[in-house]
Amino acid sequence: MLVENVMTPKEKLIMISPMATVREALKLMKEHQVRSVIVDKTKPDSAYGLVTFKNILQSIVAEDGDIDLLNVYDIAATPAVAVSAKLNVKYAAKMMVQSSIKRLLVVDNNELYGILTMTDIIGILMDSVE
Repeated sequence: MLVENVMTPKEKLIMISPMATVREALKLMKEHQVRSVIVDKTKPDSAYGLVTFKNILQSIVAEDGDIDLLNVYDIAATPAVAVSAKLNVKYAAKMMVQSSIKRLLVVDNNELYGILTMTDIIGILMDSVE
């Protein structure tokens, strides 16, 4: 099975500008009940980023940051770890486990197609045992 058959498509993802504040990112996460937001590229040849609860906690709690003074760009994992839509899911899963990553962006030709999460993969496994 390919990543494109399991991933959450781009249309369902929450995007944010790199210049938005961390407070704005938190509002979006709360409003859409998600644990991460995709940070849009600044230029066609730049990379997508990812902001998760972990990034926010690290920047605010550990570094005593202010969510109104920090921009998303300051705390995002950029470039975000990404895989191709045409990759077999087992290799993406292996990558996630070996690197302790819960989310992989799905990017081809430097364009975002979706996100693959551990929850997506576990969902497929659960369906297969029914």
